[in-house]
Amino acid sequence: MSKTWLIFSHEFLHTIKRVGFLVLTFTVPALALLGIGIGHLASPSVSPPVMERVTLGYVDETSGFIHYDAKGEARLVRFATTEDATRALIRDDIAEYFVIPSDYASTRVIHRFTLVKEMEPSPVAVDAINDFLTSTLLAERVPPEIIALVETPPNFTVTRLSPTGEVASDQSGIGSIIIPGAFALLLALSLQISSSYLLQGLGEEKENRLIEVLLSSVSVRQLLTGKVLGLGAAGLLQVLVWLVSAPLLLRFASSAFRGFVAQLHVPPNFILLGILYFILGYLLFAVLSVAVGAISPNSREGQSLALLYTLVGFVPLWLISLLMFSPRSPLWIILSIFPITAPVQTMLRLGLMEIPVWQIVVSVAVMVVSIVGGLWLAVRIFRAHLLKTGNRPGLAEIVRNLTNR
Repeated sequence: MSKTWLIFSHEFLHTIKRVGFLVLTFTVPALALLGIGIGHLASPSVSPPVMERVTLGYVDETSGFIHYDAKGEARLVRFATTEDATRALIRDDIAEYFVIPSDYASTRVIHRFTLVKEMEPSPVAVDAINDFLTSTLLAERVPPEIIALVETPPNFTVTRLSPTGEVASDQSGIGSIIIPGAFALLLALSLQISSSYLLQGLGEEKENRLIEVLLSSVSVRQLLTGKVLGLGAAGLLQVLVWLVSAPLLLRFASSAFRGFVAQLHVPPNFILLGILYFILGYLLFAVLSVAVGAISPNSREGQSLALLYTLVGFVPLWLISLLMFSPRSPLWIILSIFPITAPVQTMLRLGLMEIPVWQIVVSVAVMVVSIVGGLWLAVRIFRAHLLKTGNRPGLAEIVRNLTNR
């Protein structure tokens, strides 16, 4: 036990002294605090943005549209011919102009003319043209208040109900995904970095033959236990700093960003599940790293092989936009149960919905089984290949060595 403790303390202290570890651990809360401070200083002096009015010209070849001076954020100027409108556009008297052709009633085509190269029309211009056409077509046929209703899009308010029909304590919205999404990204980075430290250490010790000296003094179980727990404790410390700082930063931010911060929500059991899934995720990645480190002749090749599972852990972040628009898809349940993606996927889902207890139980159980089974295989691979040098063994050789032991 004392040898395991020595390895544990060495790995833990060596990791927390790394510059990269310190930067990632404390820079995230420090940058957030700096942003809050800047926002607090700037908030009294910042006035609401003033929408710039745009001047649009138009030519009515149907002679059936009534002239309007303004529609929304746009001012409309009527021209008799397209030549007059073009000259005004060149003089910069108008931002653009549109032509209502004589066959508009049958074709529904409006011609826009502009000097600006654009991917799509300006929303202000499009809204002004639509409102202009609607108002004119409905004038003298529909009361003005009905025209105003047609032109003004409705404002939607969404209230999420609990399964019992009551108003849920945590409502949905963009604010509900920000904190879980940010933590999911940091969790993925922490899992990747922690496992890469383990893989790098094994590779370096294998290259300089230090692993042979260590194994002459300690058993394989003591070596792996000390390394995995030491690096895991350092990673857990990193995650705890982020989890504890999140509520404190939200409290400080409430005075600087009142309206926006009110939309942010910390899901129930967020801290508890965050710690649980980091521990399980780290142990799983550590088991995979032990196996990869044992068969890799050097740390560089080991890092390349590790991309096979570290990149998979980021898949939920790549699909976050799909998750937000279709949160009920069975794909998210699969990713929450698949052990490599489960930690990040579960954190993201916490911000969008209440995850059924059975799914969390199944997810945790699958991860535990994967860790236990993977550890059994990793230790056998470690013993069979760690002291071997030369080329990396193929899959057939690995399987043969496992079955012969």
